[in-house]
Amino acid sequence: MPKVAVIKSIHPSAIKLLKNNSKFEFEVIEDFSKENLIKKLPSFDAVTLKTAKLDNEIINNCKKLKIISRHGVGFDNVDINAVKTNNITLTITTNSNATAVSEHVMFMILNISKGINVYDKIVREGQFLDRNKIDKSFELWNKKILIVGFGRVGKSLISKCQAFGMKVYVYDPFIDKKIIENFKGTKIDDLNEFLKETDYISIHAPLNEETKNLINISNLRTMKKSSIIINTSRGGIVNEKDLNEALNKGLIHGAGLDVFEKEPPDKNNPLLKNKRILFSPHSATFTNECMERMGVETVENIFDFFEKKLDKSKIVKL
Repeated sequence: MPKVAVIKSIHPSAIKLLKNNSKFEFEVIEDFSKENLIKKLPSFDAVTLKTAKLDNEIINNCKKLKIISRHGVGFDNVDINAVKTNNITLTITTNSNATAVSEHVMFMILNISKGINVYDKIVREGQFLDRNKIDKSFELWNKKILIVGFGRVGKSLISKCQAFGMKVYVYDPFIDKKIIENFKGTKIDDLNEFLKETDYISIHAPLNEETKNLINISNLRTMKKSSIIINTSRGGIVNEKDLNEALNKGLIHGAGLDVFEKEPPDKNNPLLKNKRILFSPHSATFTNECMERMGVETVENIFDFFEKKLDKSKIVKL
């Protein structure tokens, strides 16, 4: 009987699935320190993984481990070489987070464009008439937005942008032009060239050698002063030092960040003092509905793996 380690508790609906499946044993592990995982995990055949880190030493110590089921779509907390060497299957929850993340992007776009926090503050502080001293807000209508990465989140976002009357452009070298056009978007081949004219950019790409520092001071200097950058994907795609400089110099208008190069960010990270940035703590997926979907899909991926019916699109190609 396969044993499943649930590393950090997941949604009750997912735990219920495990309890009701007599073909599997499971244990919830709340202490996910490296020392404890090295001690506990060797007896398990499968693990569910949220934010804990599985490095080379931990994975190589797990001789029975057959599948790591990620609670999410990123897997930068897993040593890929160790997974490959040990012939372990790595899965992600491909069907769960697109709605939550794309809604979070719209929340950030609207908040920054409309100056919600500033307006709310002056009313609460009795400075109602200061509205005339504040920079005017932006409409989304007829504005250009560039979606970088056209996976499930990008596809979910495009319809929401179009509902506001935005003109949507997509940069993704791996997606055919016809697919983007089917979503009524326009494919862009030259990222740096289009950055000169877009009003918004929303990042939905994985962090790798090609995307690291994709947005940097060189292309930030060419962008509109009214432009806004949103990153709900991975820290490091937007160079933090360069972003802070661009905002302080007025090269762009604002930014919304759900992710950081280091998480949590250091308390002395200069970005945290920048009032032109709207932050959230890597929580774009933190809706009740999304947490339930991700938890259930994480467990179902394990069930499907052992029953040899796992959808191949959920397996990370190594």
